[in-house]
Amino acid sequence: MKTNSKPNKLHVRKGDTVKVIAGNSRGKTGKVLEVVPGDSKAFIEGCNIITKHVKPSAQNPNGGIEKKEAPIHLSNLMVVDPSTGNATRVGRKEDKNGKLQRYAKKTGEVINNG
Repeated sequence: MKTNSKPNKLHVRKGDTVKVIAGNSRGKTGKVLEVVPGDSKAFIEGCNIITKHVKPSAQNPNGGIEKKEAPIHLSNLMVVDPSTGNATRVGRKEDKNGKLQRYAKKTGEVINNG
């Protein structure tokens, strides 16, 4: 279900290291594999693993049981500060060139894009 056609800027980007703060995977940290802005969800490496039963097909003649990541809502994620390793809120400020940069609210350090 798509909620907004054009969402606001998100605090999480592909390649970020995030900590899960709510849900079954609470306390785990992992790298963001994919962000789905329309649903406000993200896939995190090693978190929220589900088991899917796959029917045999031409590509996979044996079928079987497959484990993969399920999406987690962005409100349940916090970005990990690269300098301290702790979860932090994210702010935005302009740099010298007028581009918006994300920074960690606790330390003030700029967060690089993955």
